[in-house]
Amino acid sequence: MQILVISATALEIAPFLTGKPTVEHLITGVGAAACVYHLQKKLQTAPFDLVIQAGVAGSFANGPALGETVLVHKEVFADMGVFEKGNFNSVFDLTLADMNEFPYTQGWLVNDHPLLGEYHLPAVKGVSVNGLSDDANTTALFGKKYGAEVESMEGAAFHYTCLQEKIPFLQLRTVSNVVGERDKSKWNMKEAIENLNNELHALIAHFQ
Repeated sequence: MQILVISATALEIAPFLTGKPTVEHLITGVGAAACVYHLQKKLQTAPFDLVIQAGVAGSFANGPALGETVLVHKEVFADMGVFEKGNFNSVFDLTLADMNEFPYTQGWLVNDHPLLGEYHLPAVKGVSVNGLSDDANTTALFGKKYGAEVESMEGAAFHYTCLQEKIPFLQLRTVSNVVGERDKSKWNMKEAIENLNNELHALIAHFQ
């Protein structure tokens, strides 16, 4: 199986990169636009059988614990829409887009590939945002609206691209912090990166 591993930053998969990886890898850069552009270019170079996005994530109140690793089942561009009078209306709420037009299913970018069920990690809901916030009202709004468990900046872009290209994919995330917490002394980045890379190696070994 020809596997491609991608990450927004080299820091997140540093142990994997220093361990002489046996599969191709790509650092896309931070954010949705960078992820879509660089992943799309890479996918044109070879017929990959599986793409794995590996990175850290924030966790909502109902989400996984610090240091826990999960697979993301479905994603949404959480802040694509309008903030108005204390509420948020998505492009689907505003009927600016059809929530069931491919690659969307009820407004979500869903990974229904059987590979998701072949590995032992729990599958969760993820949201992607363009800007991180320490405003409790904003973070609570997204958590409540989407029932999300983890937050990143590139997950939805990754799902969107792979669904459009019809390439099997897995989004692997380890929780480094609580969503909305900007005091990095309360983060657990070191453990998150260690756990993420341990699971990344195991995931690759499972599918190779």
